Amino acid sequence: TKKQKEQRPGVSPHPSLSLAGAVSRWREQGHVAVWLHVPILQSGLAAAAASQGFTFHHAERGSSTLTLWLAEGPSKLPGYATHQVGVAGAVLDESTGKVLVVQDRNMTINAWKFPGGLSNPGEDIGDTAVREVFEETGIKSEFKSILSIRQQHNHPGAFGKSDMYIICRLEPSSFTISFCQQECLRCEWMDLQELARTKHATPITSNVAKLLLYGYQEGFDKIDITTREFRTVYTGLFYKLYHRELPEAYRNIT
Repeated sequence: TKKQKEQRPGVSPHPSLSLAGAVSRWREQGHVAVWLHVPILQSGLAAAAASQGFTFHHAERGSSTLTLWLAEGPSKLPGYATHQVGVAGAVLDESTGKVLVVQDRNMTINAWKFPGGLSNPGEDIGDTAVREVFEETGIKSEFKSILSIRQQHNHPGAFGKSDMYIICRLEPSSFTISFCQQECLRCEWMDLQELARTKHATPITSNVAKLLLYGYQEGFDKIDITTREFRTVYTGLFYKLYHRELPEAYRNIT
């Protein structure tokens, strides 16, 4: 523009003026939407973007992402992640019938529960359960199956978003407890039948304890949700499918 030409060499035009021209070109070129990534050290540019109609989509530690819908009608851009994923491990010692339980240090009610925490981005559910159990209790274990999935909306601990809480069945490979004193008030191996009957456990722990007791006494094949890995349609990527185990005759149908 004429204004830009008259500026002194080495002096950049105001960000909103540059962006306004770019938005006009993108509309003329038929682009549907714009994703704008703003590094944290240049956060001031977000205000210039907002003046051109951009809105926040999400933020990570080092940057924020804004969007602008250019096409006709309301925006069809997908929202950012609306769920957090929590994972707990029900570690059952089959030789004794005891299961690993903890009491959180920072909870108002000191109820027994399975050790667990939030899954990290890119971390498989079973790996989260094994990691969290070890971090909280010092017990090493191996993932065997998924036992249950709880879905809850407007969760206070998820900033009002939805929460998926997955409880896994784990098999211990060590047995000496060395629990994290910052996170846990108590930690012990408790008889599974006692956990299924006690009034001092969280509701979901009581229900899953009964499910686990059923599997322990009647066979884990009746309760386990197992996993298989497959290639995705994207080269070099894989996904895990969780389901009740199929008989071999059905698995090998081609």
